[in-house]
Amino acid sequence: MKLVSMKEELIKKYNVPGPRYTSYPTVPHWTANPTQKQWENEVKKSFIASNNSEGISIYIHLPYCESLCTYCGCNMRVSKNHAVELPYIKTVLAEWELYLKAFESQPIIKEIHLGGGTPTYFSPENLRYLMEGICDKALIAKDHEFSFEGHPKSTTKAHLATLFELGFERMSLGIQDFDPKVQEVINRVQSFELVQEVVDNARKIGYTSVNFDLIYGLPLQTQQSIIDTIDKVKLLRPDRIAFYSYAHVPWDKKMQRKFTEADLPADSEKRNLYEVGRELLFKNGYLEIGMDHFALPADPLFLSIEKGTLHRNFMGYTANATQLLVGLGVSSISDSWTCFAQNSKSIQEYKSLVEEGLFPIVKGHLLTSREEGMRKHILNLMCNFYTEWEEDEFIDQQIDGSIEALYEMEEEGLLKLTENSLQVTPQGQLFVRNICMLIDPKLNKEEVQKQQFSKTI
Repeated sequence: MKLVSMKEELIKKYNVPGPRYTSYPTVPHWTANPTQKQWENEVKKSFIASNNSEGISIYIHLPYCESLCTYCGCNMRVSKNHAVELPYIKTVLAEWELYLKAFESQPIIKEIHLGGGTPTYFSPENLRYLMEGICDKALIAKDHEFSFEGHPKSTTKAHLATLFELGFERMSLGIQDFDPKVQEVINRVQSFELVQEVVDNARKIGYTSVNFDLIYGLPLQTQQSIIDTIDKVKLLRPDRIAFYSYAHVPWDKKMQRKFTEADLPADSEKRNLYEVGRELLFKNGYLEIGMDHFALPADPLFLSIEKGTLHRNFMGYTANATQLLVGLGVSSISDSWTCFAQNSKSIQEYKSLVEEGLFPIVKGHLLTSREEGMRKHILNLMCNFYTEWEEDEFIDQQIDGSIEALYEMEEEGLLKLTENSLQVTPQGQLFVRNICMLIDPKLNKEEVQKQQFSKTI
């Protein structure tokens, strides 16, 4: 197979630990934690601006799973006891009441995303109870987008029908790889026939968008398994595909110690897996969106690029940017644009704080005006591969500090730099995280050398 040529020395040079930039500042640099009152004030300000325009977004974290996927980096809990469902949902609804009290008018909901864990671990009846509890005290935007993540093994016709009745038309399935050997080592065994059944059921019911999550760099994964997986994927023709790099962080996620680095493809092999998959996706009509995402030409995610509305947050890329994202549930992160707030990762602590009538946040960050400006540039690069600045803007100072490294990247064909703009080239798009790292004033070399981030490639 003919691949897009990538110099191996560039891969070796830039394959270093680095942030994924789903937020700016990145979580390790959250130092200005908001108090309960400060967060409430930030929410009120953001709500007025957001609700008067596009509405608000809601992310609900449903952390339970019936089994442990060994590649997983999510905050989740394994339980076969489904009695945990209803008490957890009641706590989420109690947290929502705290936000409703902070809002000065009835919220207009633009987006809802159910993430996990495994949202379809919860019964259709309990998901209905959850969604009705969220939506009954709100207005729903006419062009709303409701989506959920599902495990093929637990996403039944009843789940699909119930969520569709509640306004969901987008579904995302975690596929990762169809190779049985890879599925076995990552403890996520699911046949192509099972996935096909779920997709067919969803489309018959009326779902307009199906997303597949795929991962490259998994243990025992080979070029042939990527080819076979994409061949199967094209038969089901999902509207969107997220093609993620496996983030190996066993020092943080102990379940990843079920296999060793010897089971993982080497850096050059891993890069080749991506190139093979990427070229196959192109051949099958998919277009690249930002970093790691692909969509068919008619999909709103691709159309959002032309509209200038493509946005990136903790859930990945979205076609719409709302100023206020409310995160409900354990470990969820809320974003008011000027402040981040993350809920406790402990289910017991999360419940206790909500029962006390407190926002269950345990960390966050109040952005300075300089950080707000840098956040705009990082988002521009991650979404549009381009940013520009005013002559006296603070970014000049940071670029001056990295100018030699940026010029070096320009000589390598990865970017084009002018006095007030930075354009990432098509070849450089694969290194966009490295480019963001160069203009990030909070990142230092010592920090990059520490193993707190996954590798960029």
